[in-house]
Amino acid sequence: MYQRILLPTDGSEASSTAAEAAVTLADQFDAELHVIHVLDHDQTSTDGVNDPARQGEGAVEAAVELAASSGVEATRRVITTRKSTHREILSYTDKHGIDCIVMGTRGRGGLDLGRAVLGSVAELTLRESPVPVMTVHEETVIDGDISSVLVPTDGSECAHTAVDHAGELARSVDAKLHVIYVVDTGQTINGGRVERLREALEEIGEKALDRALEMVQSSTYLATETSVLDGLPYLEIVRYAEEHDVDCIVMGTHGRKGIRRFLLGSVTERVVRRADVPVISVK
Repeated sequence: MYQRILLPTDGSEASSTAAEAAVTLADQFDAELHVIHVLDHDQTSTDGVNDPARQGEGAVEAAVELAASSGVEATRRVITTRKSTHREILSYTDKHGIDCIVMGTRGRGGLDLGRAVLGSVAELTLRESPVPVMTVHEETVIDGDISSVLVPTDGSECAHTAVDHAGELARSVDAKLHVIYVVDTGQTINGGRVERLREALEEIGEKALDRALEMVQSSTYLATETSVLDGLPYLEIVRYAEEHDVDCIVMGTHGRKGIRRFLLGSVTERVVRRADVPVISVK
């Protein structure tokens, strides 16, 4: 399924976790691993210790050594560029036929409003990448093999794409697939219409799950479990993943409200920051 995996690294703790995830993924799929560090052209050496180029080389070397210890061969490169870092990552992705990017990002600490507007390298890559992006943070737990996959759906086209990708992933590694729909309690209000609204949302959820099952069972049988849950979507997704020992979560990046919702802090972004397992985001 994944043939060429890209690991951009900066030597941070999150990048170290991403390196572990990338090596594990490359090993499971017998894929090529590309390790890069993007160096801003304007970064200059101030002294021998804080030389950005040397630090970048060190980050790449550490990831390559980790790959070698698992029997995974890796291509390495430090790229000096005048482009923004995420643009260089996407350019490399296109040029080398990468089909999955693995990156580290900030974890549970969240992000402030200014950073939400400007976006980190990982967030900008998530928004624009034409290929799936697996994100991890400092506290992410990396399992040796993917044996269970969770995909939430809201019935949107983006969610259908995520369901299709999750089904393909689960089938390729003989994993169990969990498909869930969360009735967003934030959409309900106090009053006489609450019960009818909840019933309507549950009906939408059942239809979304039926559609998801049709998609993943269209070829050969795939072990699948479906659930309709109540609560705040991102919290329920994270809770479900923990309670069912899920190894990986697959999500669409935009959902029903489109790019504006993502910029303001979408369900996907919140799951990325809080989940204890890798999250694969697909457009």
